[in-house]
Amino acid sequence: MTAAMDRVMDTIDKLDLKEHIAELEVNGFTTIKGVLSEAQIELAKQAITARVEEKSGKPVDLETGEGYEGGWHYVPHLLYDDKVFEDILMEPKPLALLTYLLGESCLLSSVGCHFKGQGGEPLLLHSDNANGLPQPFPSYAQIANINYALSHYSKEEGALVMVPGSHRYARHPRPEETQLTGDAINPEAVAMDLAPGDCVIWHGNTWHGSFAREIPGIRMNLAMYCCRQYIQTQEQHQGNVPQEVLDRHTNDERFQVLLGAKLPYPWNKAGPKAGLLAKSPRGLFD
Repeated sequence: MTAAMDRVMDTIDKLDLKEHIAELEVNGFTTIKGVLSEAQIELAKQAITARVEEKSGKPVDLETGEGYEGGWHYVPHLLYDDKVFEDILMEPKPLALLTYLLGESCLLSSVGCHFKGQGGEPLLLHSDNANGLPQPFPSYAQIANINYALSHYSKEEGALVMVPGSHRYARHPRPEETQLTGDAINPEAVAMDLAPGDCVIWHGNTWHGSFAREIPGIRMNLAMYCCRQYIQTQEQHQGNVPQEVLDRHTNDERFQVLLGAKLPYPWNKAGPKAGLLAKSPRGLFD
């Protein structure tokens, strides 16, 4: 455990992320500015829009929202749609903070986009521990999220919303604490004002949601949801990674671990995978 912690903290130090660690501890989330290049942003937006247009059968104008019915819906399983998503997954600074929260053995649970047009309903405040993890939550993270802005975030544009310090409540919000409309807006909720390419990383206990978009156009993000090794992932990557993706990352052990290559479970008739069982994490950082 000490060796893993030393490796994780050494990376934090080299990447000058100590201020972000402090924000994670105090607020339950932190923002990194300008992580993605303009080229990465554009490629990601093109790939996501192509998926939306394929499903709807009609073109979407991202500036006006024309061609999209409005409100928001989730576009899942994006990792294998374009190589740019692999590159974004491995961005060093967000990955280092993810590792601080979940350890070196953490898994990629899902990659998706909350594709949002004008109107519709907000995404109510919630904790990412909503997938069956019992309350009270432990103080350490079992889930963590990296949310990349691919378009501008502001309240009227349908911004991501965070509740500072809510990771310490160790519970889900009560119904009256989830609201993001009218006079019922949770007074502790803070809209994230972000530029394209910025990202927010948060502890899985932290309450968050998003406002409805009030103006024409499309708000796009990229949500990389991750978990500790013992948590069931939302998307099934282990055993399903395309060969061309595996070939690109033959020498990248970290990428392989994120996609489940080192998981000791499930067993088949041959029984336990002894070599992998011996490498199972024993502490918060390995």
